[in-house]
Amino acid sequence: MRLVPSPRISVLCVCLFLLCRANTYSQSSAQQVNISQLSHVLVPGEFIQIKVFQEPDLDTSVRIPGDGHVNFPLIGEIALAGQSVQQATRVIHDRLQARFLVNPQVSIAVLESAKRLFTVLGQVQRPGTYRFPEQQELDLLQVIGIAGGYTRLADPGRIIVKRRIDGAEKVIRLDGKRLAKGESVEPFSISTGDVITVGERLF
Repeated sequence: MRLVPSPRISVLCVCLFLLCRANTYSQSSAQQVNISQLSHVLVPGEFIQIKVFQEPDLDTSVRIPGDGHVNFPLIGEIALAGQSVQQATRVIHDRLQARFLVNPQVSIAVLESAKRLFTVLGQVQRPGTYRFPEQQELDLLQVIGIAGGYTRLADPGRIIVKRRIDGAEKVIRLDGKRLAKGESVEPFSISTGDVITVGERLF
């Protein structure tokens, strides 16, 4: 005699199959998120949470200030802006382990993203601080255009960009004339927090 599967059993099997697939997808998605968070570069203005496993007294929630440095219990001031989450986690781990804890388990979570801003100063029509368009990158010539373009006194060949890298300020000198003519290998990309100053012509 041939047995016919019960409809209820068939539906249950399908549900279990879909549940397993969903669970697998969820685990995969979670892994992808964790990887992307580790590579995320911290910037001023972000609100972050630093935790040390089984050390609640060290839990710290702080907004990264403009200079990129934050104070952390026991180890004092640390430079976070310009470092990836993974790099910053390692720095805190190493400094805690050097004097205070045995193999501390440190984690950093970004609770609130920073507003992506840049500042254009000097000889432009509308100097000031501007926000990046959503999901869009900008190059040097584009941000000068956003600031209204050059003034009559501007020297496009004398542009300075100040940028924080690994907690330290770097000064980059650029020639806007060469960029406009396409003589540069590629456009100069602007990063969050950059301060661009267009110099004045020397008569």
